[in-house]
This record gives sequence, C-alpha cells and structure tokens, in this order.
Amino acid sequence: MFNKYDDNVVATAQEYYNSSDADAFYHTVWGGEDIHIGYYQSEDDSIYEASRRTVKKMAELIPELNEQTKILDIGAGYGGAARYLAETYGCKVVALNLSEVENERDREKNREQGLDRLIDVIDASFEDVPYPEEHFDVVWSQDSILHSARREQVLKEVARVLKRGGQFVLTDPMMADDCPDGVLQPILDRIHLESLASPGFYRKKADELNLKEEQFVDLTNQLVNHYGRVLKETEKNETELKDMISDDYINNMKKGLNHWVNGGRNGYLTWGIFRFAKQ
Repeated sequence: MFNKYDDNVVATAQEYYNSSDADAFYHTVWGGEDIHIGYYQSEDDSIYEASRRTVKKMAELIPELNEQTKILDIGAGYGGAARYLAETYGCKVVALNLSEVENERDREKNREQGLDRLIDVIDASFEDVPYPEEHFDVVWSQDSILHSARREQVLKEVARVLKRGGQFVLTDPMMADDCPDGVLQPILDRIHLESLASPGFYRKKADELNLKEEQFVDLTNQLVNHYGRVLKETEKNETELKDMISDDYINNMKKGLNHWVNGGRNGYLTWGIFRFAKQ
C-alpha cells in the first residue's frame, strides 16, 4: 500500500499496522475492538474484557461526558474506544488513525453497530491533525504516542485542537523516570524507535503547553499482566494462528512480548492513565 507520510517513524508504523500479519494478529488475539493495554482483575479475564475495562476506567475520569461532547481519539486503531464513548455517552467522536486497513475495519464495525452517525473515521497522522484550533472538548489517546519520534509535536497538536477547559486523557507505555541507559534497547529495536517517553516528559511538555495535570493513575502492574497475557494467548493458539500469520511475525511477536514483560518486571517501564486540562 502506498505510504503518504514523509516521517520515517510514522511511515514505519503505518506500514506495520497495514500489514496482513499485523491486522490478522490484532484482530484475532486482541478481539478486534481495542489494540491497547488491558486492565485485568483476574487471570480469567479475556484480553477483550480487560481492554474494554481500560476504556471504561479512562472515560470515568472525564467529567460531564454527554451528547454535546466532541472527542478526538488519536491513534484510534479499530475504534473500540470511540464506539464505547459514542454508545455509552452519545458523544460525537473523530477516530483519527494512520492505518487505512484498520480504519476500514473501524468503519465496518461502526456501521454494523449502528454508530457511524456519531463517529467519523479519518485517515491521518496525529502529528498533523486536520482540524482547527479549539475544536474538541476531549482528546483521547491509548498507547499510540510511543509510535511517534516527534512526541512534542503530537502534544502541540493536542493543545492546539483542544478547547480551553478541555480534557486530554492518555495512556502510553513509558520508560520509568529512573530507567538506566540502554536496558530498553531490545524493545526499541522491535518498534523501530530511538526512545520511549517517560512520565516526566509528559509532565514537562504538558506544563509548557498549558495543559495542567489533574490526575495520574499508576497501573504499571497492568502492563506486565497484559503483555504476559497476550504472550500466553499467542503460544496457546500458535497452531491456528500459523494458518493466517507468517512464522516470522509470530516468532518476532513472542520475542517482543517477552521484552515488554521483562522490562516491566525489572522496573524499567511504567504505564498508567494521565488526565490533563487545558488552561
């Protein structure tokens, strides 16, 4: 598929998520609604249940969601969060995502669930949001900003399109503020990045952009739970997955998931929910 983005990191992410292997893996193993870290309450929770619980927990942190609320979801994946917000609160949601393959699945699911009247799916990069200033009441992002090498630019775009008093709610796999140099290289090599953001990075840049931190819910243990669960499901269903996904992809995925689990267990990674308000 033709790549329309000049930035190498964004282009790499687009190519990856457009690939048939990635689409089949995330749609099958993750349940096809959310491609994000889940919130697990027991070992019996499915990946779908845990991922939906994260969406619900994030939404509950945002005051006064209703039919008048306009939300931008940057890096929306298959659009599960957008559908939850639209169905539960009646919000109008723009699901912005760079993968045309994921976006087509998103649009199809919106039509199937009768939510396409409330959700617009946009092929675009969150480094250049095609909307005017102060357009949205809420900007929502789940585990997507890590894929940008220009994270400060992404946050500038968030601040630009967010109304005064609006809410910015995000999760992102991050390196711990005290993470030693070099220990995350296996993870960075896997996702083709030079670094991960840290909580300190988000706090500093948000402050510079007049985004006041209102809340941070530290859920680092859930990062380990999630990647461990995805690894377990991948190994459990490996024979069936090989009928639709290449061996190289499955083997690389298992290695990558192990790196995430080890990084979390060693205290090198952190994950949680940030909520900022634009001043």
